[in-house]
Amino acid sequence: QVQLVESGGGLVQPGGSLRLSCAASKSIFSTYTMGWYRQGPGKQRELVASITSSGITNYVDFVKGRFTISRDNAKNTVNLQMNSLKPEDTAVYYCNAQFSVLGTSYTFWGQGTQVTVSS
Repeated sequence: QVQLVESGGGLVQPGGSLRLSCAASKSIFSTYTMGWYRQGPGKQRELVASITSSGITNYVDFVKGRFTISRDNAKNTVNLQMNSLKPEDTAVYYCNAQFSVLGTSYTFWGQGTQVTVSS
């Protein structure tokens, strides 16, 4: 089992910045595709950004140019730098890890960290 722990959430004013971090418990972290998802009030959980084991990144349109995902395989961490935050970015943000072995896929989730954007 992989344990994921998020940190860095909090309250920020519109236009401000936050940096989220996710720490994974396993040394095979470097083989995982990592992602950040979020779930706003009354909404479905949605993908925000992802990064493959080879460093290929993907962003949904509503965060392009504002958010940056990165990973440090030596430290088993993935980060999400969030700039120019908007009130609609308010949500619980979840770290996600995915990998497959011998034809079986595995998905793991962190407990989430609250991000609130408000004046």
